[in-house]
Amino acid sequence: MAFNMDPKKCPMPTQDPNVRNKNFKEVALGYTAEMAVNEAKRCIGCKNKPCQSGCPVGIDIPEFIAHVAEGDFEAAYQVINRSSSLPAVCGRVCPQESQCEGKCTRGIKNEPVAIGRLERFVADWHRENVHTAPIVPEWNGHKVAVIGAGPAGLTAAGDLAKLGYKVTVYEALHVAGGVLMYGIPEFRLPKAIVQQEIDGLKKMGVDFECNMVIGKVLTIDELMGEYGYEAVFVGSGAGLPRFMNIPGESLKGVYSANEFLTRSNLMKAYLPTSKTPIRTGKKVAVVGGGDAALEDAIFLARMCEKVYIVHRRDKLRGAKRLQERLQALENIEFVWNSETVAIEGNAQVEALRLRQTKTGEERRLDVDGVFIAVGIAPESELYAGQLELDEQGYIRADESGQTSVPGVFAAGDVRTKALRQILTAASDGANCVASAERYLQA
Repeated sequence: MAFNMDPKKCPMPTQDPNVRNKNFKEVALGYTAEMAVNEAKRCIGCKNKPCQSGCPVGIDIPEFIAHVAEGDFEAAYQVINRSSSLPAVCGRVCPQESQCEGKCTRGIKNEPVAIGRLERFVADWHRENVHTAPIVPEWNGHKVAVIGAGPAGLTAAGDLAKLGYKVTVYEALHVAGGVLMYGIPEFRLPKAIVQQEIDGLKKMGVDFECNMVIGKVLTIDELMGEYGYEAVFVGSGAGLPRFMNIPGESLKGVYSANEFLTRSNLMKAYLPTSKTPIRTGKKVAVVGGGDAALEDAIFLARMCEKVYIVHRRDKLRGAKRLQERLQALENIEFVWNSETVAIEGNAQVEALRLRQTKTGEERRLDVDGVFIAVGIAPESELYAGQLELDEQGYIRADESGQTSVPGVFAAGDVRTKALRQILTAASDGANCVASAERYLQA
């Protein structure tokens, strides 16, 4: 096979900027088969596989890319599927630039291989072209409950189902998917993609119970007692918003980033015809510099005349691809090195009071709405008294996921950990399955 030594990635087709700034459809359109094969040939197949070491779930990246280069897309999918239950999702939202692509040998002197784009292509190709029912393993006699249908819970459920466990996923919201459904805008991750991944788990025999708030409707003790589950996975996430505790946060027109994204994704609140529309105003401010702040800003740029991003530092913390998308928007303005000390107005937001972090100088920024994206908190208060929590409310659990209660495992953003991302949550889910296997077989 002849290698493609082009120093740059094959460009990703996207919606025209003058079209995408008026709709909420997915911006990136995906590779064609020809583009995918051409990009895959840029991989030189390093024997030490540095890209794989950068993948939290350990996908054999050179192997799947080699199949793509040969045009065998289904074989490529099966390689990915050995390690990841959510390839179409991860190919779209994972920060490949700091993970697998960040380790790519081609990236030392040129652009790295577009691993994320190839993963997305393979997953989409499989979804559109392969319609055979999955092979459902024979039941091994064990029942496991999963709390939370986000990336950690879905990964754990999928891996357990492949091993022959009967799995029930309990989700507090009315739809499964967790942060994949409520926390990521449609233009970045179409909800139909997430739903198809969930439907695939259902075909594997996984049961989903929505509108079930474990800790209120049922307790963990009840799940492991009268309901007969031998192990429980807690993957309820960290979707609660944090606020700044400053004057004016109770004014009309102040939203948390989580509330805005949840209402927009699940209830189409960005549409004027929505039953619960978001009242944005002409000029709004987003406070924060992480992924949620950047996604809010990109979303709002489609709805408002002017969007300010107020950040206390001079650099953003969010994903590089989100930053690049922001830079291309003409109605975005960055307000660097600025702390928000108050929100001003009579009943309704009228302005922000800002303090320059380097000089201490204060100024007023006139806005109609404020969207706060300064952090999140774990959804674990319902487990207080049942599981050991740390001082911030995260469930104490090591890398194996084992909590203070035997047979109860915590995965994803709800547990004590340093890095909180979609794929690390999925990795947690996979690690917990291995731990549960050892526990149940002991």
